[in-house]
Amino acid sequence: MKAIKYWMMAVLTSVMLSATLVAQAEEVQAGSVYLDAFMAEVETFQAGFEQVVFDANGQEMETASGSVLLARPGKFRWDYLTPYPQLIVADGDKIWFYDVDLEQVTVKSQAETLLDTPASLLSGDAMPSDKYTITDIPSEDDFSWVQLTPKDEEAGFQTVMLVFGTEGLHQMVMKDNFDQTTKITFLETVENSELVKDAFAFTPPEGVDVVGDIN
Repeated sequence: MKAIKYWMMAVLTSVMLSATLVAQAEEVQAGSVYLDAFMAEVETFQAGFEQVVFDANGQEMETASGSVLLARPGKFRWDYLTPYPQLIVADGDKIWFYDVDLEQVTVKSQAETLLDTPASLLSGDAMPSDKYTITDIPSEDDFSWVQLTPKDEEAGFQTVMLVFGTEGLHQMVMKDNFDQTTKITFLETVENSELVKDAFAFTPPEGVDVVGDIN
């Protein structure tokens, strides 16, 4: 569960950077253009995802898949369906980690947990350029690439690469300080759809162990 939690904090970066794309555009625009568009236009985001983690030698370590739902500022719901079910929900005040197999819920302050992480920046209203050096990356494919490098030398990762296509955010690739790489591919993305009222509400199921202060 610790590995999933760790990568979740990283992948929140990519999800919150989705942009509204122009399918009719004849030329591939710079990734930073789509980054700016997200900050100005995107309020909700939902998608399926496939996640692969590679070690420093490029060998596959683990895979996962599921769905993600977000609303700016500060709310998200991340459902891991495979290889085993886990749920991570941020309601704007607290962040909940529910391990279904272990029958355990861990709850923490959202502000403290996401402090100085990409999630804390991108789930709010701050501009990415406040904490990241943003570089457009040339590409020979039909996607737009942009790299974000944290300005804080104590950050827990080296870079985040975002890949945009005509359907929105297509992929995120994050390299951590151990040279491990997480690649997230987003599927069937939808931006600015109306969400159900209780999409980010979470109540620990009866009978599970709860670690942390739920009040």
